Amino acid sequence: MYSGTRLLLITVIFLFTLLLNIPFGYLRGKTKKFSFKWFLYIHLPIPFVLLARILSNTDMTYIPLLVLAAVIGQVWGGKLEFKS
Repeated sequence: MYSGTRLLLITVIFLFTLLLNIPFGYLRGKTKKFSFKWFLYIHLPIPFVLLARILSNTDMTYIPLLVLAAVIGQVWGGKLEFKS
């Protein structure tokens, strides 16, 4: 069973990953597909998520969950539109 603090920690890292990827998804959505910037906007958040996972001493078994959060954040960010 999971302790309450472990579950809270996983939830916080999941939300951090999701929210971190939304602006990068927005930027990615405005660039040419498969360009250098497009590639950069997808991969730039990864070191920050990795650092958060390592500093929190979170097990590697949660990586698929964090990848899911990153993908959701990228997709949601790519669908954002701001009207001026």
